Amino acid sequence: MARAIVGANWGDEGKGKITDMLAQESDIVIRFQGGSNAGHTIINNYGRFAMHLLPSGVFSQHTVNIIGNGVALNIPYFIKELNSLTEQGVPKPNIMVSDRAQILMPYHVALDTYEEERLAGKSFGSTRSGIAPFYSDKYAKIGFQVSELFGDMDELKEKCERICTLKNVMLVHLYHKDPLNADEIFNTLMEYKEMIAPYVADTGLYLHQAIKEGKKILLEGQLGTLKDPDHGIYPMVTSSSPLAAYGAIGAGIPPYEINEITTVAKAYSSAVGAGAFVSEIFGEEADELRKRGGDKGEFGATTGRPRRVGWFDAVATRYGCRVQGATSVALTVLDPLGYLKEIPMCVGYEIDGVVTKDFPTTQKLEKAKPVYKVLPGWNCDIRGIRNYEDLPEACRNYIDTIEQEIQVPITLVSNGPGREEIIHRESKLK
Repeated sequence: MARAIVGANWGDEGKGKITDMLAQESDIVIRFQGGSNAGHTIINNYGRFAMHLLPSGVFSQHTVNIIGNGVALNIPYFIKELNSLTEQGVPKPNIMVSDRAQILMPYHVALDTYEEERLAGKSFGSTRSGIAPFYSDKYAKIGFQVSELFGDMDELKEKCERICTLKNVMLVHLYHKDPLNADEIFNTLMEYKEMIAPYVADTGLYLHQAIKEGKKILLEGQLGTLKDPDHGIYPMVTSSSPLAAYGAIGAGIPPYEINEITTVAKAYSSAVGAGAFVSEIFGEEADELRKRGGDKGEFGATTGRPRRVGWFDAVATRYGCRVQGATSVALTVLDPLGYLKEIPMCVGYEIDGVVTKDFPTTQKLEKAKPVYKVLPGWNCDIRGIRNYEDLPEACRNYIDTIEQEIQVPITLVSNGPGREEIIHRESKLK
């Protein structure tokens, strides 16, 4: 039995907290895609953490944490993040790394940076973590799989030479940078081999056996639906699929084993990076929401960049839940809205004079204007409340309205950043 935790929107929905909470009742937590380019903020008994590459189950001592084959594995970053946990008093977690995962190399980061600089004002808003070049190489079949570190060294050296031939044309003639050296790449790989060796395993086989034994598996996605390269706001997307369906591929389990999909949505909207964002707000209104939002304001866990913010977008969230195949929704970051006397909610898009409730392709999305429904605010602090019925009536009405708009049961409501600050709710959908 497997459950996926995925994002409904642009990412930054609070998936780390929900994964951290649900990991308490899970045997295995798996990161199935992405790399260190996005972060999950987690607050628990050990302190406050910004997780990037490690699965969010690393705080549960009984949990096996797996870096799946779909992940962009930055090995030095992996080791650094692992060490930072133990330095902050977290017992060393049980971690396995798929021998089929591929390695993010330093030249991927360099190429990502050079390309963003070349594009200048037309850049993709990349975190410059090397993700796009990494996945480009993976699908061009010139990436390094972890298993290759433990194979034929002559073949590996020859591959380093072939990669330099390809990359140096671009580095020298497009970016006007120094060429790569094959020996240096090989030596880097040997350093990485020593670092990663204790964690490498055939995780696909391990999971096959775990499923037979009835273990509880949690799949953790990075970013959200709207950053998917097929179903998102292309081209302002990430380079791997953050959809629950990809969890089967990125982890190496049968698709029919994923029988629960918890899609996480914020009670308002936020996004890092470029791309269409229909309900975005600006100026003092945005500054106030950004200052109050999240755990310590709306700033990227990876980049520190101020997040773009806006009102809850029911059109985008309903679409995000549909594409994810959501069986339930966790609504997060509700408490910061307590300062508002009225709360706008985007319930439709006006495109060329026609109002739609269906999320369009990027070209139409760029022309969309938000259609708002204004709801009364509750104008008080709701942190500390654990019973749904104890929430102010206006707050419950806001949640009920979201549920009616997205047509997926909202079963969890987060009203604070801590692991225990969660309200279990029964859906009112019929």
